[in-house]
Amino acid sequence: MKAWRALIALSFLLLSGCLVTFKDPLPADQAAPAALLGKWTSKNAWGEPLSLELKRIAANRYQAVTAHQGQSRQRETYDFTVSRHGSRWYLSAAVPQRLGGRFTIAGFELNDQHELVLYNLDLEQINQALGQKALSGETFTTTEGDGVLISSPLPEVFAYLDDPANSDVFVEAARFTRAGK
Repeated sequence: MKAWRALIALSFLLLSGCLVTFKDPLPADQAAPAALLGKWTSKNAWGEPLSLELKRIAANRYQAVTAHQGQSRQRETYDFTVSRHGSRWYLSAAVPQRLGGRFTIAGFELNDQHELVLYNLDLEQINQALGQKALSGETFTTTEGDGVLISSPLPEVFAYLDDPANSDVFVEAARFTRAGK
């Protein structure tokens, strides 16, 4: 399996390995927490500084602009939606065609230290859920790596993700602090 790096919507988190995708995005029927919007900074896995700006572009639709600091021409822009289910916040964004298209869902939280923490779905755990018939889907392969396309309807997906017994399905992918602090 090839390692790949993609900044996907709020997942501008550096993903490595494989990807969990979904047929449908989160509906744009919920507003993001106000504290999510603004400028954030972090470092990638190689210690390079990253900047992230999150802004509203329409009713319940948002945009993430990512850049390696000092390299403004390497900016990437992603549109995303958010949704809160149970005690968790989720975001959804389109996945580039080279990674299979469709949509990704990631988790996020704004913690007590005023950090933005992003979580990916663990492919191994999702594959186990498929094997146990807790979710429906199929595997796929791209030149960038392996992935899974979940075909379960979103209510079933969230019932699975919101179950505390499945909390290990999330792995921390990135941690950002407010820019300028």
